[in-house]
Amino acid sequence: MAVPGPAAGGRLDARPSSQPVGVPLPAGVHELAVGPGATVLLAVPPGESVARPLLVFFHGAGGTAEQSLAAVAGVAGERGVLVLAPTSVARTWDLIAGGLGRDVAVLDAALAEVSERAAVSRVGAGGFSDGASYALSLGLANGDLFGAVLAFSPGFVAPPGTAGRPRIWISHGSRDRVLPVDRCGRRVAGSLSAAGYDVTYEEFDGGHVVTAGLVTAGLAWWLTGS
Repeated sequence: MAVPGPAAGGRLDARPSSQPVGVPLPAGVHELAVGPGATVLLAVPPGESVARPLLVFFHGAGGTAEQSLAAVAGVAGERGVLVLAPTSVARTWDLIAGGLGRDVAVLDAALAEVSERAAVSRVGAGGFSDGASYALSLGLANGDLFGAVLAFSPGFVAPPGTAGRPRIWISHGSRDRVLPVDRCGRRVAGSLSAAGYDVTYEEFDGGHVVTAGLVTAGLAWWLTGS
């Protein structure tokens, strides 16, 4: 897949809407056709084909789309939330591996496919560990698409630019030995608050994990917010 120019700047062009142009996908997990060497899964919850929130979720380093769905799709499905889960082309996301490009292009293609096959009421970005750092960075660069970012144990935030003002929810374990909370979660939340973003920070007694309880809390924050 050729990487278009905007991808290098982290910008996403696709805009899912409440009125897909094609036949809506049925309930279940679907692999989207986004080009060779790319894997993106869309989990559609049961129920009528009405416009639903869409959560784009990024896995941690060495992870997969399947692991993302295992972490969040069950809780999300109970809340009627669509989950779009890409697998990074390299071991981790392009921003961390050397520069934005291929993963952004894959995600843009996947969002374009979603716009044709699923009705979407709002879009949020989320992720765990490296994926949380990626969700924050890409989310701030595309705040005109992502109204909210859910970051589970992020290490940093480094947007290539900013657009819009997404709300931000961050969780981090006080006993995290992979990405220590004092120089990661607390620092990231503090810097974003200082930059004027609406930040909710949840620190819990635990390690480097994303749990069903945390997913439930993050989704409740997102779905009940404005």
